[in-house]
Amino acid sequence: MKIGVAGCSGRVGALLVDELLSGRFPDAQLSGGTVRSKKAESAPYYTTESPEALFERSDAVIDFTRPEASLELAELAARHNKILVVGTTGFDQEQEKLLRETAKKTAIVYAANMSLGVNLLMALVEQAARKLSLDWDIEIFESHHRYKIDSPSGTALALGKAAAMGRGFDLPLPVNPDRSGKREKGEIGFSVSRGGDIVGEHVVSFLAEGERVEFAHRATNRALFARGAIHAALWAGGKPSGLYSMRDVLSL
Repeated sequence: MKIGVAGCSGRVGALLVDELLSGRFPDAQLSGGTVRSKKAESAPYYTTESPEALFERSDAVIDFTRPEASLELAELAARHNKILVVGTTGFDQEQEKLLRETAKKTAIVYAANMSLGVNLLMALVEQAARKLSLDWDIEIFESHHRYKIDSPSGTALALGKAAAMGRGFDLPLPVNPDRSGKREKGEIGFSVSRGGDIVGEHVVSFLAEGERVEFAHRATNRALFARGAIHAALWAGGKPSGLYSMRDVLSL
């Protein structure tokens, strides 16, 4: 499969390029990447400022950019009938709705986190929320590097959605991590920390009178996100149009 990388000089984009060139994935080949102006001449592989040109030479494109750019890429994927893997975070409800509509025309894999461990964590959180009563408070804590823009992280929100699904309702959005005062029964709380070079840490706590259950995931290397995204692209080959998640990819 020929795989292109949107924003190939970005933090995760560069890792995707490294993984695709490493030989770790014998069924995947780097077809090129998109870059901003003046960077196109320095890479030892095909680069372009045109996302459409990248789709024309790719079977799939992987995207870890910004929600606005991801939606434009989704339209191009649909137009060219190509696979799109989206690891971008920070989508609002309307943007997610637009992505879901576009996925009716082509196969799109969208996940706030491409890690196997995190997606297993989501499944466990949903199951725990289903089994434990509303007497158990749910708190989600996440910590990332100082350059992280969205807050709470997309992964934290996905964990909150999993907990809400387990309890039979939709997570109210937007989420405010800067709350104060007494918590409401059944509320799913969020707290955030930013600093240093933390790749990503997420802890989901279920708290009751006299006891506490915690689920945690700590990422120490961003390459795991790149590998998960490549795995998702390969999995999506031959799949019908639709919006898929990493839980689909991993049969969780």
